Amino acid sequence: MEEKITGGEALMRCLECQGVDLVFGYPGGTIMPAYDKLYLHQDKIKHILSRHEQGAIHAAEGFARATGKTGVVIATSGPGATNLVTGIADARMDSTPLVIIAGQVGTNVLGNDAFQETDFIDITNPISKWGILVKKAEDIPDIVAKAFFIANSGRPGPVVIDLPRDVQVSLMEWKGFKKCNFIRTYVHRPRFELTEIEQVADLLNKAERPLILAGRGVIVSKAERILGEIAEKADIPVATTLLGLSVLPSKHPLNKGLLGMHGNIGPNIATNRADVILAVGMRFDDRVVGKVSAYAPNAKIIHIDIDASEMGRTINPYLTVHADAKDALTPLLPLLHQRNHKDWLDLFSKCERLEHEKVIAGQLKPSPRSPMTMAEVIRTVSDAMNADTILVTDVGQNQMSSVRYFQFSSPRSVITSGGLGTMGFGIPAAIGAKIGCPDRPVCLFCGDGGFQMTIQELGTIMEYKIGVKIIILNNNFLGNVRQWQELFFGKRYSQTPLLNPDFIGIAKAYGISGEDVNNRENLKEAVERMVKSSGPYILNVNIDPENNIFPMIYPGEAIDEIRLSESEKLNVLEL
Repeated sequence: MEEKITGGEALMRCLECQGVDLVFGYPGGTIMPAYDKLYLHQDKIKHILSRHEQGAIHAAEGFARATGKTGVVIATSGPGATNLVTGIADARMDSTPLVIIAGQVGTNVLGNDAFQETDFIDITNPISKWGILVKKAEDIPDIVAKAFFIANSGRPGPVVIDLPRDVQVSLMEWKGFKKCNFIRTYVHRPRFELTEIEQVADLLNKAERPLILAGRGVIVSKAERILGEIAEKADIPVATTLLGLSVLPSKHPLNKGLLGMHGNIGPNIATNRADVILAVGMRFDDRVVGKVSAYAPNAKIIHIDIDASEMGRTINPYLTVHADAKDALTPLLPLLHQRNHKDWLDLFSKCERLEHEKVIAGQLKPSPRSPMTMAEVIRTVSDAMNADTILVTDVGQNQMSSVRYFQFSSPRSVITSGGLGTMGFGIPAAIGAKIGCPDRPVCLFCGDGGFQMTIQELGTIMEYKIGVKIIILNNNFLGNVRQWQELFFGKRYSQTPLLNPDFIGIAKAYGISGEDVNNRENLKEAVERMVKSSGPYILNVNIDPENNIFPMIYPGEAIDEIRLSESEKLNVLEL
């Protein structure tokens, strides 16, 4: 006779069989039966209690991005579920694998506006990869298996399971759990022909000015090593999207930096001078492309991506390969010729020297009497941290500056909210990253605005003693909005100045060490104390409120129309 168990017990057994040993969440009324069973499984499944459901889902994102595993989130119905929406959209935009389990009112009152009822599946359908309302306890094993398979295969993303309360308490016969690795209607690993790769190789072998654009798809498919070998063999410079950062170490000679609006000069100039562009696992985001009609006019663009819907959406490529990045790059390597592109690479060297002279030098070593810049704070921290550090950022000026000036050596070393640009992402994502990779240092940069959006998650850091290092770049402004108001709205700072609390006082109330840094004379020693500390630490660094992020491409302009400052535009004829 088969064993009879409740739906809640079945859920926990399925999670264990799936290899889940950690979940993030926040309990409530309709998910209480599942939490009751979680209590009985706590020796195998650790639960991290966030202080807000948004904190739970961003922490799960940080965990997933740092480890490559699927993050799991559990919440109750109604407001508990809707508090997850921002994180679901964020995960969908940035291809982050999550399984979200939300409680729901009983099936007998569905549609009657019962207490804490929302139609969570219809709410999240546009921003999730798959979603399903569980109607019978017997369906739980199959649904959980499919959810994990869909979430972390193909182009990863968030999957939503809506679990009514009565389904959690209903009895079912336990027949075991079988992982899913195939769904007939879901092609997670596209097939391609070797002839397509031969065409790619032919274009690259004939190219005089080739350029590789690498996105998050390279990281998802674990193709960093093979991409590096391709770049080295064919002597091709590599530029990355924001989410592609860390595909190569910062100091790799062929890593030419960041693309797009606040990217490095070299990659943006080179995009419009390249004759062949190999774009791998990236989606030609508007912040990367700029003015579409002026993008890469001289290049034959090859687009390799696992998501066919991204091909031709913004830029019409010369050649497409619908494939997983690693699957496509592996047969490409032996087909490429050993090349030398010294003259082409000299352009990047020129751009790097110009960028250092016009922008970087002044940011890293400003006048001694001037306020601290974001760049000098970030580089000071970077130089003091372990080379294997994971950089986490919030969103805004802190984000754009830290990804430019923090240096990294390992894959999966940059975790940031890209497509959705979610302020408040930073603290919980850093928590998830540190839990997922306890042996790697985790360093978070955030602004004073974003820090306060999820400041309650300091309670999670306190409870679980999570050793993240947090640097608040405090300019008493919503800095990125202020920069745009300065440049495009006549310096009318509408609702961007901030009156901030005593951040270090708040940190100490949570039992977290920290200190204010008000001048550069104290910066290095403060950073050293933070790095040497064994637990969590917060530095509140007061920076120049008018420090802007440059280079910058203004909205609507081509990517080689680069501003070096508010008053100076790059003369491309000099390069």
